Formats: sequence, structure tokens, C-alpha cells
Amino acid sequence: VQLQASGGGLVHTGDSRRLSCAASGRAFFTYGMGWFRQAPGKEREFVAAISWSGGSTYYADSVKGRFTISRNNANITVYLHMTSLKPEDTAVYYCAASQLQVFRDWTPDNMESWGQGTQVTVSS
Repeated sequence: VQLQASGGGLVHTGDSRRLSCAASGRAFFTYGMGWFRQAPGKEREFVAAISWSGGSTYYADSVKGRFTISRNNANITVYLHMTSLKPEDTAVYYCAASQLQVFRDWTPDNMESWGQGTQVTVSS
């Protein structure tokens, strides 16, 4: 599955932003989809994941209650709706795909496909 992320930009503390990840490939419907992020000087970290059906989601503690992941299998797109943004959310955000069933096992090393990344900068 091929992925193309978009929607990043410069926002202010407390703002909202929605990221999109457009996918291609017939296998899309068998993949769980997710988002990772990488801040300058830090390792890439898990943010959120959603099952192929959209019925199951999982979030990092740092974004729980503020970010919402969703997917539209009709237009094969995954979204990350971010609210109450903080400066510490500043990072390059990457969408990813995996057939791993257990979201707790998702790491940057075991994702099968990556999008190119989109920069989100939150100013204080």
C-alpha cells in the first residue's frame, strides 16, 4: 500500500488541525493504519492507530483525549484530527500501515509502509 500524507502547517497553541493520509493499493482494506511523529533530535514515536474496519483505535497517552484517528474506506483515506495542540506536538507526522493486529506492538521498525511525512509546528 502506498501512502501520501498532507495537512501539516503552522498553528498556535490550542488550535486544531486535521492531517490526511491518502492510500492507494487494493490491499488497503486489510491494513491497520496509524500515525507516528518525530520531533527534532528525538526518535520517531507512535501516535495513534486504527483497525482496517475502523472499529478499533489506540492512542499514545500523550495525545489521548486530544487526537482522534478515523478512516474512510470509500475514499481510502485516514485522518488524524488534532485538537488542543501544544508546542510539544511539534513534529513531522508520518502515516503508516501494518497488518500487525496488536497496536501495542506497533513500532517504527515493524511498519510495512510509510507516507512521506508532513510538518506540524505549534507556536506558543
